[in-house]
Amino acid sequence: QVKMQESGPGLVNPSQTLSLICSVSGGSITTTDYYWSWVRQPPGSEMEWMGAIAWNGRVIESDEFRDRASISRDTSKNQFTLQLSSVTPEDTALYFCTRARQMSVAGKTKFEYDSWGQGTQVTVSS
Repeated sequence: QVKMQESGPGLVNPSQTLSLICSVSGGSITTTDYYWSWVRQPPGSEMEWMGAIAWNGRVIESDEFRDRASISRDTSKNQFTLQLSSVTPEDTALYFCTRARQMSVAGKTKFEYDSWGQGTQVTVSS
C-alpha cells in the first residue's frame, strides 16, 4: 500500500517561502500514469488543487498558483516538494500531498485520487 506523509513548518512568516516535502513509500514516484499532487484546504473552504509532477517529471500548475508555486522531486529519495513563495495569511490552510492515476472515462481524461497524506496545517502569521 502506498503511504504518503507531508512534512514542513507549521508556522510561516508573511512574505517568506513555504517549503513542504511529501515522502512516499510503497510505490515509486516514477511509476507510469501517476501524478503526484499538492492540494490544500483553507478554513471553511473546499479543496484547492495547486499542481502536480507527473511520473515523467512534467510539472503542471494551477493558473492560480503558477506564479508562486514550484513543484519538484528527488527520485533517489522518492520524495516530491512544494515551494510557495511570498505567502500571505490567505495561504493558511491544511496542505495535502496525494497521488492521482490518469484514466479515461466516457472518452475524457479523468484522475482517480487513490492515496493521501494525513495533511499538515500551515499557518501564515507574523
